[in-house]
Amino acid sequence: MSSTSIDDLLTFEEDRPARGGRSRGGRAGQVFRALAGVAAVVVVLVAGLRVVGLRVSLLVLVAGVVALFVVRRVVAALAPPPPTPAGARVPAGDDDGTWNWGARDALRVAINGWERPLDWCGNHRERFSERILPRLGELADERLRQRHGLTRESDPGRARALLGDRLWTFLSTPSRRPPSPRDLAAIVAELEKI
Repeated sequence: MSSTSIDDLLTFEEDRPARGGRSRGGRAGQVFRALAGVAAVVVVLVAGLRVVGLRVSLLVLVAGVVALFVVRRVVAALAPPPPTPAGARVPAGDDDGTWNWGARDALRVAINGWERPLDWCGNHRERFSERILPRLGELADERLRQRHGLTRESDPGRARALLGDRLWTFLSTPSRRPPSPRDLAAIVAELEKI
C-alpha cells in the first residue's frame, strides 16, 4: 500500500505553461470586444436594411445579433477538440517526460472533476456533505453493482458487510468536518478494495 496522499496526487511542482489562447484584458476585455462586435454587426445590418428600403426595430436587431453571438459562443464551447493529425503522434519510446497541460484528455477532465470540488469544499462541512459525499456514495454503489450485483439501497445489510463499518458510517452519516487528505486517501483505498 502506498503512503501517497491525495494532495500529492493532485499537485505538480513545476509551473504549468501559460495557455497561448488566453486573451489579455480578462473578462472585461472579452465583454468589451463582444459588445463592440455586436455594435458593428448591428450598424452593418441597419445600413444594409436601409439601402434596400426596409426598417426593423433597433431592439429586435440588437436582440437577434446578441442571440447569434451567444449561440456561437455556446457551440464553440461544446465543439469537440480538432482531431490530431496521424503524423503528430509520438511513439511511446520517444516521450520526453513532460506533461502537455494544454492537451484535452479524459484523465485531466476526470481529475478536474474531483480536484475543483475538493478544493472548493476546503473546510466547509456543508459543501463537502452536499458535493463530495454523494459522489463517493455513487462510486461505492457502482463498485458494489459491478462486482456484487447490489447497491446500498437494494440490499443494505449485505452492502454494509461488503463496505465495512468505517466506510458505511462515512457514507451514511455526514461528519462534523471534512476528512483530512490522509483520511480521504484511506477511504478511497477502501473503495478500491470493494
